[in-house]
This record gives sequence, structure tokens and C-alpha cells, in this order.
Amino acid sequence: MAKNKKNDKMDRLVSLCKRRGYIFQSSEIYGGLNSCWDYGPLGAELKRNIKTSWWEAMTARRDDIEGLDAAILMHPAVWKTSGHIDEFTDPLVDCKTCKARFRAEDLAENKNPEQCPACGNKTLTEARQFNLMFKTFMGPVADDSAAVYLRPETAQGIYVNFLNVKNASRQKIPFGIAQIGKAFRNEITPGNFIFRTREFEQMEMQYFIHPSEDEKWFEYWKEQRWNWYMELGINKDKLRWHEHGPDDLAHYAKAAYDIEYEFPFGWKELEGVHNRTDFDLSRHQEATGKDMGYIDERFKEKFMPYIIETSAGCDRTLLTVLVDAYVEDDSRGDKSTVLRLSPKVAPIKAAVFPLVKKDGMPEIAEKLYHDLKKRFKVFYDAGGSVGRRYARMDEAGTPFCITIDGQTKDDDTVTIRDRDSMEQTRYKLAEVADFLAEKVE
Repeated sequence: MAKNKKNDKMDRLVSLCKRRGYIFQSSEIYGGLNSCWDYGPLGAELKRNIKTSWWEAMTARRDDIEGLDAAILMHPAVWKTSGHIDEFTDPLVDCKTCKARFRAEDLAENKNPEQCPACGNKTLTEARQFNLMFKTFMGPVADDSAAVYLRPETAQGIYVNFLNVKNASRQKIPFGIAQIGKAFRNEITPGNFIFRTREFEQMEMQYFIHPSEDEKWFEYWKEQRWNWYMELGINKDKLRWHEHGPDDLAHYAKAAYDIEYEFPFGWKELEGVHNRTDFDLSRHQEATGKDMGYIDERFKEKFMPYIIETSAGCDRTLLTVLVDAYVEDDSRGDKSTVLRLSPKVAPIKAAVFPLVKKDGMPEIAEKLYHDLKKRFKVFYDAGGSVGRRYARMDEAGTPFCITIDGQTKDDDTVTIRDRDSMEQTRYKLAEVADFLAEKVE
């Protein structure tokens, strides 16, 4: 029963996302394309706010991290060197009866791993390896000599540009390179809304260090990444660290931890922090003959840098923000839905209402709206009762509603309603912008 309730919550969230313009099924009028999603007006704004917050935390506030935007299409030899062509696979299992397909890893978690979860028959095939990269062709001839791949991660673009960024920026180790960009994986079983999709956006940072300081920087970046989720307003009781054990650790990694969030469908990975040692730069040096070594003035030696990686999914972060903010509040009448989004990332920072469409209120409201719009994403709404307008904004996640009423003409004050507490406080018109700046920025 509890499982059904959790599934119901996800169904209601998906419905809200479509209704309020957060997320739509891709190509919906053609029946949709499985595991592909389009971000609507509010979703695009929320995603942009999350990426801006990450970019500011990783680059703008720091002197030791540079930004990069590498191409999606890269030389196929990059993926051969990194091991993706030969090793980036998932074990795939088919059901001979119902033709459903599963990741062997998912089946292993079931009580009866030999039984098909879809039809119940014990007619599963032996696991076979399935490469997750999308393959395409560059140029007019579709043969193996023209094969290229849609990148399955953004990290390799950082590694092959290590020397370019180091030389151009004149950075000294320790320093990092950060990137936000699309990645593509031909997942066997995508699902849980936007949690696992075939096209997604990554927010990755690779921090280059002296090998003797790897443990110090590993713990440092664990703390930094945890704190960022606190800045987004995520409930810390829904977050935890998961350490990769010896059997789960990637062959190149010395240590790896995941930040996990308790979704309605269980605890799942949100971000990984990994000590990748010198594996990546060493492999690319071996393949290209380019010297990736670094001479450190402090240590008086030449060495191959170790890498501490932080790898987050923008889409998963967005889903986490939505799930964490979703509340059904009976006190507001008829199970009103509220998205308690942090003002930092909320798509609409404030809504401006004239109480009624007369007595000069719309003119004052429109002037305030256009003044605020120069600094903030705000929304103007004069349709329906104020109660209904509040409810629409609560469901859209707008933290503040500003109402111009009869008193405004007498003393130049407006009512600002807080979404979460529903408290209403009067402020001078001239104070509204500073109020929003304090809450948002």
C-alpha cells in the first residue's frame, strides 16, 4: 500500500509539471518518445536557475576553477582511450515470454531474480553486454571509418583540454575545470520521470591536485558539494552519503561517495564525488604522446596530477528540488498543492496582483510589475479572485505575491504574502525591490 502511495505522489507531481508548464512529454502530439522530456516555461527557468547557482558556486565565487564548454562530438579515439567503447556497458536481460528488457543489476535486487518482474515467468535470458553509447556518422558516408559518438559524459572533454586550459589561464595546481553540458546514454531501462533518461545534462568539475594531497581535497569537495544542496533548500534529512565498497568501486578510482536523496521510489544517487587518481591523464598521455605531467614548485618534482571529480546531474537535481518542495496542504482547502521552492531557484520570484480591475489599481500594479521585471522574473495576474490567484502561484512555486489594493493609493503600501506561512505584511512600494533582492539574492 505504501508503495502505491509513493507512486501516486510521483504521478501527481508529473501531472502538476505538465499543468503548470514545468515538464512535457517530448513529441507528445505524436504519441511521445520514451524517456525524452521537454522543459516548459517554468521548467526552463528552474533549470537555468539551478545551473546558474552551480556555475556561481564552482567558478564565479572561486579563483581556482575555470569554465569550459567542450564539443559534444569528439574524436572517436578519445572514447577508445577512456575505455567507453570497450567497457561502457550494462548487462542486458530479456524475457522470452513478454519481450521486456531489464538491467541485470536491477533484477539482482528483486526477491526472485530469476523471475520476470513484468509477467512473472522464469524465462529470462542470460545477461549479455550492451554498449550505452549512441553511435552516429560524420560526413556523407555511413561506414565505420566515419563513426563518431554522442558523448556519454562531459568529463573527457575536460581531460583532453587540461593542457589548453592550464596554459591559457596560467592556473597552478591545485585548480579545477568545470563544465555544464548535454550527455547521451542509450539506457536499457530509463524511467522514474526525468531521473533516468537517455538525453540529460551534467554539471561536472575535475579538480587537479598533487597525489599526496588527495585525501585532503577529497574530504574538502565532499563538504562543498553537500553544502550546495543546503543552499538549494533541500531537506537534509532526505540526503545521505553512500560509500562505494570494494566491489562497487570503479577500477580507476581510489575512493567514491554518492550523495543520495530519498525519492518516492527509494534512495537514489544524486551526485558522485570520486578520487580518480591519475588514470585519466595517464591514459590520454599514453595514447597521444602529449606530456600531461606537471612540475610543482612546492614539491620540486614532476608528477601526473590526481583528479577529484564532482559529477552531478542537472535533471536529477531539478527532480530532487521538485520532489522535495511538493506539499499537499489540507489547511488551504481541498488538498491544495504547494511547491515550497527556495526563492533562490524558484522560476517566478513574485507575482503582482491588482485586487480589482478598477480604481487605478491595475495601473499601479502594471508599473510595479515592469519595474521589478528589470531585475527579477515576475508574473502579472489580474484574472479571477485573489484566492484563486494565490493558489495558482502556490502551485507554481512562486514564493511571494504582491497585491495592490485600495490602501495603496492612500499610503503607497502594498501587501506581500509569503507562500509558505501565508502571512501578509505591508511594505512601501519603494521597498519591494529591496525586499525581493534580500530574499532571492
